[in-house]
Amino acid sequence: MTGTPFTYNEFWHEYLRAHTRLATRLVHYFGMTLILSSLVLAAATGTWWVLLPAIAINYACDWSVHYLIERNRPVVFDHPLWAALSAWRMFGLSLTGRLEAEQRKAGVH
Repeated sequence: MTGTPFTYNEFWHEYLRAHTRLATRLVHYFGMTLILSSLVLAAATGTWWVLLPAIAINYACDWSVHYLIERNRPVVFDHPLWAALSAWRMFGLSLTGRLEAEQRKAGVH
């Protein structure tokens, strides 16, 4: 991160600037889809332990892609709750076609 954000909005813009490459976002979306699928499976079967490997795989993929593709440090280390909220927000905006507008606001080109 370029600085220490004081508000969630400042963090959100930093979050978007840390996720500029499509490959990074796609890996994040894969992990989030895995978690959602595991939630459905857990609810349907009552086997809640299936969430643990899904979460572990998600974080392993996310952290790896930041180091290998984005070449930055995952922002989850600085603000874990804001990072989780931002990941789902980015995913939702991407699904609804509104992510590009948010990226422009954050100065992502």
